[in-house]
Amino acid sequence: MKIYFAGSIRGGRDDVDLYLQIIEHLKTHGDVLTEHIGDKSLEISGEDIQDDTSIHNRDYEWILQSDIIVAEVTKPSLGVGYEIGRAIENNKKVLCLYRPQKGKKLSAMIAGSRDITNAEYKTIDEAKNIIDIYIKKD
Repeated sequence: MKIYFAGSIRGGRDDVDLYLQIIEHLKTHGDVLTEHIGDKSLEISGEDIQDDTSIHNRDYEWILQSDIIVAEVTKPSLGVGYEIGRAIENNKKVLCLYRPQKGKKLSAMIAGSRDITNAEYKTIDEAKNIIDIYIKKD
């Protein structure tokens, strides 16, 4: 199984440790094409090795190759939203993980989409369980 993990880069790297834990768990289910999202050395400026067009084209190809998309959407990110939209338009299965926060709500474009499975969690163990159930049901 090929898995595309989406998490904020240029929108902020506050959750990079969490992304790494999710990615490590996803690797028990298949090949994670976007393992670099959990790389602590990847800064908010993004990847320096490639230009924006190359990154876009590479990531879009990975979306097309993926069996499922798992996105951590607690930290708002234009790029993650774009990736989710492109995945949906290509009939990909999408799981969005979200940690509820006081005074903040998940975007209606994510929360209200029938094409996305949304799941709230509080701990990494809850997130892992949600992932396991989601992958096993397909």
